[in-house]
Amino acid sequence: MAEFETVRRAGAGAGAGVRTAQIDEGLRAHMNSVYGLMAGAMVITGLAAWAIAGLAVSSEPTAYQIGPDKWLTAFGAALYTSPLKWVVMLLPLAFVFGISAGINRLSTAAAQLIFYAFALAMGASISSIFLVFTNSSIAQVFFITAIAFASLSLWGYTTKRDISGWGSFLIMGVIGLIVAMLVNIWLASPALGFAVSAIGVLIFAGLTAYDTQNIKNTYLQMRAADGEAYLGKAAIMGALSLYLNFINMFMMLLSLFGQRE
Repeated sequence: MAEFETVRRAGAGAGAGVRTAQIDEGLRAHMNSVYGLMAGAMVITGLAAWAIAGLAVSSEPTAYQIGPDKWLTAFGAALYTSPLKWVVMLLPLAFVFGISAGINRLSTAAAQLIFYAFALAMGASISSIFLVFTNSSIAQVFFITAIAFASLSLWGYTTKRDISGWGSFLIMGVIGLIVAMLVNIWLASPALGFAVSAIGVLIFAGLTAYDTQNIKNTYLQMRAADGEAYLGKAAIMGALSLYLNFINMFMMLLSLFGQRE
C-alpha cells in the first residue's frame, strides 16, 4: 500500500485527479487481466482432469480393478501405475520453474501459451481425484475453495495493512510442507497427512492475500517506473501465483473433507 500512496502523492498538483483516476482504472484492468488468465487456466485444468480420468476408467473388466464395476483402461494403467506417473506428477513443477526462469526472455504471447500448457499438465497431474473422490464432493470442495479464495483475495486487494512481511514466513512454511510431504511418502502416516493438509490450507490462504497485494503493488511500481511494457508478463506471473494458491488450497481441503469412492 505504501507504493500506492507514493504514486498518488507523485501526482499531486495540477492534473492530480486525472492521474489518480488513470492509475485506478489501469489497476482494475490489470487485476481483471490477472483473474481472467487464472480463470482460463482453471477451466483448462478442470476439463483436462475430467477428460483424462474418463479415458482412464472403464466398466469393462481389466487387470486393474479400482472399485465396484470400475477398472483402469490400458491408458489409465500406464498413467497411474507405470513409471509414467512420476513424469505426470513432476511435469507441472518443471513448467513452473521454466516460466519463472524464462519469463524475461519470452514474449507475452509465448508466456501465456506456456501458462496454459502448464494448466493442461496440471489437469493430467490431478486427474486421479476423479478416481478417488466422488464427483459431488469434488464440486462441493471446489465451491468452498472458490468462496474462500475470493474472500481472501478481496481482502488482500482492499486492505490498507502492509502484509509484505508475511512473504518470508509463508515461503518457509511452504518449504516445510514439501519436506513433510516427502517424509510422509515413506511414513504413510494419516496423522501427519492430516496435519500437512490442515496447515497447508492456512499457509495457502495467507499466500492468496499476500500475492494479491503483491500483484497490486507490482503494478503500481511499474506504472511509477514507466514499466508498462512488462505489465502483460506481470499479469501472467500474478495469475500463476494465484492459480497455484487456489489449486493447493483446493487439493488440501479435498483431502480433509472430500468423500472417497
